[in-house]
Amino acid sequence: MFKLKATIIKDVKVLLRDKVGICFMFIMPILLVVVVTSIQNSTFQLVNKNRLPIIICNNDTGQSSKQLIIAIGKIGLFKVSQVKGDESEKSMADAMHQQDAMLGVIIPSNFSSKVSAKSKSIAGKALTSFGLQGETAKPAGDVDPLTIYYNPVLQESIRLSVQGALRSALQMTESRETLRSLYFSINEKELPESLENEMLNNKTAINEVPVSKDGTRSTPNATQHNVPSWTIFAMFFIILSLGGGIVKEKESGSFIRLKTLPTSYAVAMLSKQITYLGITMLQAAVIFSMGIWLFPFFGLPALNLPADFLALVVVTLICGWCAVSYSICVGVFAETHEQANGFGAVSIVILACIGGLMVPSFAMQGFFKSAANISPMHWCLQAYYTLFLEGGKLKDVLNNLIPLFIITLLFQFLTFVGLKRKNLI
Repeated sequence: MFKLKATIIKDVKVLLRDKVGICFMFIMPILLVVVVTSIQNSTFQLVNKNRLPIIICNNDTGQSSKQLIIAIGKIGLFKVSQVKGDESEKSMADAMHQQDAMLGVIIPSNFSSKVSAKSKSIAGKALTSFGLQGETAKPAGDVDPLTIYYNPVLQESIRLSVQGALRSALQMTESRETLRSLYFSINEKELPESLENEMLNNKTAINEVPVSKDGTRSTPNATQHNVPSWTIFAMFFIILSLGGGIVKEKESGSFIRLKTLPTSYAVAMLSKQITYLGITMLQAAVIFSMGIWLFPFFGLPALNLPADFLALVVVTLICGWCAVSYSICVGVFAETHEQANGFGAVSIVILACIGGLMVPSFAMQGFFKSAANISPMHWCLQAYYTLFLEGGKLKDVLNNLIPLFIITLLFQFLTFVGLKRKNLI
């Protein structure tokens, strides 16, 4: 026990001298979690609260185009402004640039007449099928399509949402005109506005409920997503300090000198694992504390810790141990300090990408979706998500912790094999 204590004290002193390594282990992840969470929270607000600026060039003078603009404004996704101009792409591009708009829509000059003709044709066909009209309705051509211009920075998912919203507004406009034509053909008078609104707004409500294991219905936010993921990233980035430190000890002959002392390599390895496991726990405590108390001062949602605190500690311990094991394994096999740092940093970024820290796993396809299972960060992230987002308990994360534990044992075994091959033990 005395030997282990002395070795831990030595490792702590060596760690405190590594100022750059401490910055990578604490300052960099703190900056990352604040910056990324702020950006993602702004994105969530853009989609959920703020409205996309859209300009509409209405070249039509009829009522249908006015109803369409009103319908677009009622969707709640857009901040609508109208401009005058022609139907050219350059004219719309200039207008979007002047008003800093992300989207532009051109309504053709014959929009109302085409919608009216189409609605009368549909109403006529309906009356004919009901046996209320002797003559067959004349077919009408399709309404000329709307032209949508968008800023290239808009992601495809947002553009698809925009298309769906505009289709909904178009359908509402055409349905309103068809209903008016049908009512006028039957009653020979205008459709009352109250009845029109009642018929068109008779929609079934949709309730959105986030699924959780503990029965709570709190909606996850950007903080709940980002704090656990970048905590994992911080844990694995101890490789720059731990892996490089092991290479230095090999180069300086420290492992060889251990053979001449009345101790074993196991004490040195255990000391490093205990020391850096404590660092990973400290990293998690610092980042979680920031999420709880500091994020509200930045205007970000506060982090809500899981109800099962014991499960959170266990998951953090196993995640930290896996990060330490991987760092030691890389340090043992690396021949130079540059190899350890270069391979370590690149491999961590790759594991983070395929593990779902940067791109959600459910969005991956094919090989990369399967490759996520070999990334220890994937299992770490799924365990944290089960606790933070689904309100899970310790028993709920066992399916994630068991593969993570097996991967950790594999790193330990590879470390042992590497030490044997290099005659360091």
